[in-house]
Amino acid sequence: MAGDARAALAEGLADAVGFLAGALLGWQAGRLFGVDVLASGLSTAQTAAAWALLLAGCGAGKWASMQWKARRRSGAGTPRN
Repeated sequence: MAGDARAALAEGLADAVGFLAGALLGWQAGRLFGVDVLASGLSTAQTAAAWALLLAGCGAGKWASMQWKARRRSGAGTPRN
């Protein structure tokens, strides 16, 4: 039972880290392109573009964490001697 809880915690943390890292990367990409979700006074189109980049980053981070978990489950990441 403790192993199940540990595995569930590891999966949840991997999802959270992927989601947060993706959000930060999406936010920084938006700032690179001159649109910032946190900036005041943006027009509607700029705000929409900033949110789109932020949300795309969140999705990409979640996807990356899912891929990492799948590789870990299949054992593809373990070295073989």
